[in-house]
Amino acid sequence: MGVVEGWGGSSAASSSASSAVAHRTWEKWASTCVGSSSSGEPLKAALLLNYDPSAPSRAEQQGTKLKSPDLCPFVDFMRRNDLQKEFFSIGQNQYIVTSIHEHWFCARCVNTSKPAGEGVIVMQTAAFLLVALYEGSVGAASRAMAAVDQFVSHLNRKNL
Repeated sequence: MGVVEGWGGSSAASSSASSAVAHRTWEKWASTCVGSSSSGEPLKAALLLNYDPSAPSRAEQQGTKLKSPDLCPFVDFMRRNDLQKEFFSIGQNQYIVTSIHEHWFCARCVNTSKPAGEGVIVMQTAAFLLVALYEGSVGAASRAMAAVDQFVSHLNRKNL
Protein backbone atom coordinates (compact mmCIF):
# COMPACT_ATOMS: atom_id res chain seq x y z
CA MET A 1 0.00 0.00 0.00
CA GLY A 2 1.22 3.44 -0.80
CA VAL A 3 0.62 6.92 0.46
CA VAL A 4 0.60 10.07 -1.67
CA GLU A 5 0.90 13.38 0.11
CA GLY A 6 0.53 16.95 -1.07
CA TRP A 7 -1.92 16.51 -3.97
CA GLY A 8 -3.80 19.70 -3.37
CA GLY A 9 -5.74 19.75 -0.09
CA SER A 10 -5.15 21.96 2.91
CA SER A 11 -2.17 21.62 5.21
CA ALA A 12 -4.12 22.05 8.46
CA ALA A 13 -3.84 19.31 11.08
CA SER A 14 -6.67 16.78 11.33
CA SER A 15 -7.75 14.55 14.15
CA SER A 16 -5.11 11.86 14.41
CA ALA A 17 -7.67 9.50 15.94
CA SER A 18 -10.03 9.70 12.95
CA SER A 19 -7.09 9.42 10.54
CA ALA A 20 -5.89 6.32 12.33
CA VAL A 21 -9.37 4.76 12.21
CA ALA A 22 -9.68 5.52 8.50
CA HIS A 23 -6.21 4.07 7.85
CA ARG A 24 -6.96 0.82 9.72
CA THR A 25 -10.33 0.48 7.97
CA TRP A 26 -8.64 1.11 4.60
CA GLU A 27 -5.88 -1.46 5.17
CA LYS A 28 -8.32 -4.18 6.20
CA TRP A 29 -10.68 -3.50 3.29
CA ALA A 30 -8.00 -3.03 0.60
CA SER A 31 -6.24 -6.27 1.52
CA THR A 32 -9.38 -8.25 0.70
CA CYS A 33 -10.89 -6.23 -2.17
CA VAL A 34 -7.99 -4.94 -4.28
CA GLY A 35 -5.80 -7.11 -6.49
CA SER A 36 -6.23 -8.91 -9.77
CA SER A 37 -9.60 -9.98 -11.11
CA SER A 38 -8.07 -13.39 -11.93
CA SER A 39 -7.53 -13.98 -8.21
CA GLY A 40 -11.11 -13.01 -7.36
CA GLU A 41 -10.75 -9.46 -6.04
CA PRO A 42 -13.39 -7.07 -7.41
CA LEU A 43 -11.01 -4.10 -7.88
CA LYS A 44 -7.73 -3.74 -9.75
CA ALA A 45 -6.81 -0.60 -7.78
CA ALA A 46 -8.25 1.85 -5.27
CA LEU A 47 -7.46 5.26 -3.84
CA LEU A 48 -8.70 6.90 -0.66
CA LEU A 49 -8.28 10.67 -0.96
CA ASN A 50 -8.65 12.94 2.04
CA TYR A 51 -11.11 15.45 0.60
CA ASP A 52 -11.72 17.42 3.78
CA PRO A 53 -10.47 21.00 3.23
CA SER A 54 -9.60 21.29 6.93
CA ALA A 55 -7.35 18.22 6.86
CA PRO A 56 -3.92 17.55 5.35
CA SER A 57 -3.82 16.37 1.74
CA ARG A 58 -3.16 12.65 1.76
CA ALA A 59 -4.10 9.62 -0.30
CA GLU A 60 -3.88 5.93 0.43
CA GLN A 61 -3.52 3.68 -2.60
CA GLN A 62 -3.51 0.00 -3.39
CA GLY A 63 -2.83 -1.59 -6.78
CA THR A 64 -1.38 1.56 -8.35
CA LYS A 65 1.71 3.72 -8.00
CA LEU A 66 0.34 7.18 -8.68
CA LYS A 67 2.27 10.28 -7.68
CA SER A 68 0.88 13.62 -6.56
CA PRO A 69 0.91 15.15 -10.09
CA ASP A 70 -1.14 12.17 -11.35
CA LEU A 71 -3.96 13.05 -8.91
CA CYS A 72 -4.10 16.82 -9.38
CA PRO A 73 -6.19 16.74 -12.60
CA PHE A 74 -8.74 14.46 -10.92
CA VAL A 75 -8.95 16.63 -7.79
CA ASP A 76 -9.38 19.73 -9.99
CA PHE A 77 -12.16 17.93 -11.89
CA MET A 78 -13.93 17.15 -8.61
CA ARG A 79 -13.62 20.74 -7.41
CA ARG A 80 -15.11 22.09 -10.66
CA ASN A 81 -18.08 19.74 -10.13
CA ASP A 82 -18.96 19.66 -13.82
CA LEU A 83 -19.33 15.90 -14.01
CA GLN A 84 -21.54 15.76 -17.10
CA LYS A 85 -19.48 17.94 -19.42
CA GLU A 86 -15.85 16.97 -18.98
CA PHE A 87 -13.47 14.06 -19.23
CA PHE A 88 -11.18 13.44 -16.27
CA SER A 89 -7.83 11.71 -15.89
CA ILE A 90 -6.34 9.39 -13.32
CA GLY A 91 -2.77 8.68 -14.29
CA GLN A 92 -2.63 7.83 -18.02
CA ASN A 93 -6.31 6.92 -18.32
CA GLN A 94 -9.09 9.27 -19.40
CA TYR A 95 -12.66 8.70 -18.21
CA ILE A 96 -16.13 9.95 -19.08
CA VAL A 97 -18.90 9.94 -16.48
CA THR A 98 -21.72 7.53 -17.36
CA SER A 99 -23.94 7.63 -14.27
CA ILE A 100 -24.37 10.21 -11.49
CA HIS A 101 -26.02 9.55 -8.12
CA GLU A 102 -26.33 11.50 -4.87
CA HIS A 103 -22.91 10.66 -3.36
CA TRP A 104 -21.23 8.70 -6.13
CA PHE A 105 -20.72 8.37 -9.85
CA CYS A 106 -19.47 5.83 -12.37
CA ALA A 107 -17.22 6.44 -15.37
CA ARG A 108 -15.75 4.38 -18.21
CA CYS A 109 -12.21 4.62 -19.53
CA VAL A 110 -12.14 5.98 -23.08
CA ASN A 111 -8.52 5.09 -23.90
CA THR A 112 -8.23 1.54 -22.56
CA SER A 113 -6.58 -1.30 -24.42
CA LYS A 114 -8.48 -3.93 -22.39
CA PRO A 115 -11.04 -5.81 -24.54
CA ALA A 116 -13.73 -5.77 -21.81
CA GLY A 117 -12.98 -2.17 -20.88
CA GLU A 118 -12.20 -0.45 -17.62
CA GLY A 119 -14.25 1.65 -15.26
CA VAL A 120 -14.13 3.64 -12.06
CA ILE A 121 -16.56 4.26 -9.23
CA VAL A 122 -16.06 7.42 -7.18
CA MET A 123 -17.90 7.73 -3.89
CA GLN A 124 -17.76 10.71 -1.53
CA THR A 125 -18.14 10.64 2.25
CA ALA A 126 -17.93 13.60 4.63
CA ALA A 127 -14.12 13.68 4.49
CA PHE A 128 -12.98 11.23 1.79
CA LEU A 129 -13.23 10.30 -1.85
CA LEU A 130 -12.98 6.60 -2.58
CA VAL A 131 -11.82 5.92 -6.14
CA ALA A 132 -12.27 2.27 -7.14
CA LEU A 133 -10.88 1.08 -10.48
CA TYR A 134 -12.00 -2.16 -12.10
CA GLU A 135 -11.57 -4.10 -15.34
CA GLY A 136 -14.56 -5.45 -17.21
CA SER A 137 -18.15 -4.55 -17.91
CA VAL A 138 -21.48 -5.00 -16.10
CA GLY A 139 -20.61 -7.95 -13.83
CA ALA A 140 -17.28 -6.39 -12.85
CA ALA A 141 -18.99 -3.07 -12.17
CA SER A 142 -21.52 -4.78 -9.89
CA ARG A 143 -18.77 -6.49 -7.89
CA ALA A 144 -16.83 -3.22 -7.68
CA MET A 145 -19.90 -1.34 -6.44
CA ALA A 146 -20.51 -3.94 -3.73
CA ALA A 147 -16.90 -3.57 -2.54
CA VAL A 148 -17.11 0.23 -2.56
CA ASP A 149 -20.41 0.20 -0.68
CA GLN A 150 -18.92 -2.11 1.96
CA PHE A 151 -15.99 0.23 2.61
CA VAL A 152 -18.06 3.41 2.67
CA SER A 153 -20.51 1.79 5.09
CA HIS A 154 -17.59 1.19 7.48
CA LEU A 155 -16.50 4.84 7.18
CA ASN A 156 -20.04 6.15 7.65
CA ARG A 157 -20.52 4.06 10.80
CA LYS A 158 -17.43 5.78 12.19
CA ASN A 159 -18.69 9.21 11.03
CA LEU A 160 -15.81 9.64 8.57
